[in-house]
Amino acid sequence: MLERLIAYLDSVKARDPAPRSRWEVLLYPGVWAMGYHRIAHWLFEAQLFFLARLVNHWSRMVTGIDIHPGAKIGRNFFIDHGFSVIGETAEIGDNVTMYQCVTLGGTNPTNGKGGKRHPTIADNVIIGSGAQVIGPITVGNRARIGANAVVTDDVPEGATMVGLKARSTLVPAEDWIKEFIPYGTPCDDPCEPSRDCIEKLEAELKSLKDEIAALRAEREPDQRSGTDD
Repeated sequence: MLERLIAYLDSVKARDPAPRSRWEVLLYPGVWAMGYHRIAHWLFEAQLFFLARLVNHWSRMVTGIDIHPGAKIGRNFFIDHGFSVIGETAEIGDNVTMYQCVTLGGTNPTNGKGGKRHPTIADNVIIGSGAQVIGPITVGNRARIGANAVVTDDVPEGATMVGLKARSTLVPAEDWIKEFIPYGTPCDDPCEPSRDCIEKLEAELKSLKDEIAALRAEREPDQRSGTDD
């Protein structure tokens, strides 16, 4: 158990340059939230639902992170900072990184029955701050969810999702499948197709300004000649 804890702390330290030692990582609210969740999930699996909720409620008060006891979470899950929500039927794989203010939310079942209503997050996924991943969708292995993206459809393996509603940046997977991309939001030219649109709009705007200037130049001699008459 101690070896697993040390491996977990080291995995967090490898993804976050802020801590100087494992002792600092032990103070992270995300680490405490995961510890409490392991207890709550064990109680939930034993059908001790009230006790599981009690542990969950305490964890939320002291960490600011709300993880339903029913959520299934793999190894080395790192929540940086906190203030996030993970729903009951969410499933999270290994080595997933999630930044602050993220929601792994569910859709409202119309029949009043629970069922699978929260996302499934595959291994090595990075979810940027403020992202909302909603519904019983699957986020593929090594996918990246950009900050403030709203994702309601399945995400292909290795894709980077940005925007509201989120769309894939269509970056070739081999370009961005790296060991780790902080915040899940690469910002170099290849991952921002919107720049092309902005450049086109700026070119069109310049063309329109030039046309307006030419029309004004044509009208000025006519106005002057009319005044002379």
